[in-house]
Amino acid sequence: MNQAYPNYLNTLNNQQKEAVLHQEGPLLILAGAGSGKTKVLTTRVAHLIETKQCFSNQILCVTFTNKAANEMKERIAKLTNLNSNAVPWLGTFHSISNKILRKYAEAVGLKPSFTILDTLDQLKLIKNILAAENLDPKHNPAKFVAYQIDQWKNKALLPPEIKVSSSDFMRINALKVYKVYQERLRVMNCVDFGDLILHCITIFKNFKEIQNVFKKNFKYILVDEFQDTNFIQNLWLNLITDNHNNICVVGDDDQSIYSWRGAEVKNILDFEKNYQKTKIIKLEQNYRSTKNILNSASSLISNNEDRLGKKIWSDFNDGEKVWVNSYGDGRDEAIGVSDIIEKELINHFSINNISILVRAAFQTREFEERFIRIGLPYRVIGGTKFYERAEIKDALCYLRLIHQKSDDLAFERIINTPKRSIGDTTLQKIHEVARKNNKSLYDTSLEMLDGEELKPKTKDSLKNLIKLIQQWTKFSKNLGHVELLEKVLDESGYTTMLMNEKSPEADARLENLKELRISMKNYSNLIEFLENISLQTAIDEEWEGEKINLMTIHAAKGLEFECVFLPGWEEGMFPHQKSIEEKGDIAVQEERRLAYVAITRAKKRLFISFANNRKFFGSAKNDNNDWMPSLPSRFIDELDKTYLKINEIAEEKFNDFDFAQDLTFNQSKKSPGWQRYQEEKIKEKVKTINYTNNLTNFKIGHTVNHETFGNGKIIHIDGNKVLINFKNVGEKKVIDKYLQKIDNE
Repeated sequence: MNQAYPNYLNTLNNQQKEAVLHQEGPLLILAGAGSGKTKVLTTRVAHLIETKQCFSNQILCVTFTNKAANEMKERIAKLTNLNSNAVPWLGTFHSISNKILRKYAEAVGLKPSFTILDTLDQLKLIKNILAAENLDPKHNPAKFVAYQIDQWKNKALLPPEIKVSSSDFMRINALKVYKVYQERLRVMNCVDFGDLILHCITIFKNFKEIQNVFKKNFKYILVDEFQDTNFIQNLWLNLITDNHNNICVVGDDDQSIYSWRGAEVKNILDFEKNYQKTKIIKLEQNYRSTKNILNSASSLISNNEDRLGKKIWSDFNDGEKVWVNSYGDGRDEAIGVSDIIEKELINHFSINNISILVRAAFQTREFEERFIRIGLPYRVIGGTKFYERAEIKDALCYLRLIHQKSDDLAFERIINTPKRSIGDTTLQKIHEVARKNNKSLYDTSLEMLDGEELKPKTKDSLKNLIKLIQQWTKFSKNLGHVELLEKVLDESGYTTMLMNEKSPEADARLENLKELRISMKNYSNLIEFLENISLQTAIDEEWEGEKINLMTIHAAKGLEFECVFLPGWEEGMFPHQKSIEEKGDIAVQEERRLAYVAITRAKKRLFISFANNRKFFGSAKNDNNDWMPSLPSRFIDELDKTYLKINEIAEEKFNDFDFAQDLTFNQSKKSPGWQRYQEEKIKEKVKTINYTNNLTNFKIGHTVNHETFGNGKIIHIDGNKVLINFKNVGEKKVIDKYLQKIDNE
């Protein structure tokens, strides 16, 4: 036996060692946050090789990212001294499927040299098919069709296996495109990303001799992040697992947060049912966070019903309590966070180890602006900085062109956005004439409308665009800059373009445009706004060195930081209102898992905050609609107060932040969020809410009126907080004092 063998086992705790030494039969490793699951996986692979349980190429180890795969390869190589030709099958579902498909491509009518299309190629092919099939792209957006095809492929469904309701015209047409799309891919000898796994499924089902090759070869199968697998990935695993069921899956049901990408948490919840005699090992010792942080996370996630259950713990000290801060509004929240960073943290921690995690990408905007203003460098991870996002740059280019017609870069960006039948050939002609006459693209286009260089259809489109720009320029002299942007986005067709896409990405882009409108209200006019944005972008590009990390919670999965800020913990923001409306309690449980992931990213310091008022976009003509009283998130109620330090920011910090002169703060003292915060502090409420309490005069079923939301029916009561299904805006939770019962009901 290799002398190195005892050494790597000695670095493991008892539960980790048990997971590594288990050899025969199915194994479920429930790995809590920060419990060393990657170490267990790599050591288990190394141990199987070192103890000669199998050859290295008889091990299949599936990861969820190429980065994780590369890291595991390096660790295994160090533990085993394997040469590069003797490594296990280690990679993502897609990379391993690609390897299999290259070998057996002819079984699905392809050649081994097939090309994998990227997203842009997919959309281009779908658009060509829509045109060939005479399907209106306005009613059948290419992105929706691509999304629907991807959903079908995630369910392992080929066109003949799909049934669509006769009244669902969009999916009927998407299915029609799917059939042609798959045939075109075959003729072109191409596959898309979803095909890599789907074709393997088809091969395994239709060619048992090929399936048996892999069932016999893979003596041991290991899968990382099993809670994030979808239907087709789980099916893929089932088809290549042999009768010995030597499959080991590692995951955490409490960290399943990707249902919107097709992930099914039931894969891990039902693993024990699907594989008889499953051994379950829980990795509960956390090597990342202090006890107060871990206990807060545990108290929150214990409110979920659909979970296997575990209790993460740590040998670390208690550490600082988790701070819960209340702010007047979103801008005050950004100021408060930056103040804590500068006064509390910057002298003790590298700013590379400070992170702000948000529920939705648009929330980064106020933090970005604050950091720019005070000179704190930052980076946006897993996304684009707010003013560099495509939809924001598009909107800004429209405004830049209205402000200055000679802005060729702005003109070039918006000339065919949305699509106006003004293609690259036309733009090239305009460029050539402009260079020849030393004029701007706008002026050149205006002159070319009188010539014969352009086709009639193109000329009409260009004429309509220039007419719009002229109208907007005229309106800009008397119209507020926010209302001007509304007009531009509506009349240009930009808003309609995004609404017609009917995709999660388009929804996020529409939210970002709403956030842009809000940000513009901080400036007195269009010129001031454009100058400030230009300056901010220039400063961003020059920053180097250490930076504060800004990202969504989804992007932070798998990462860890010394200090973490979690802003925007308000009902409707987190948990997200749209998720609740679409999926009800299932969505609330996933949102709670997302909150659990957020908390467990923190190692030493954690700050949770909410605003008493949140700015939202209503009508540009009515600034009174900009502010909505906010309720703290139900997730804050679910945190065990033993581990919290609830800071009364209003009394202790406002003088430092110069909030006293801010009218929005004075208004916030009267908001429902503020009142609730004060009531909780005075009453020293118990740790959890008793949902049977009814402290109001209302009853479930009463029809009530709210000044902002209109009429609705009460569907749930929690103390003095009432959940109402409003006719116009869906479900909202409000405090009873802001409601009036409708007498005739």
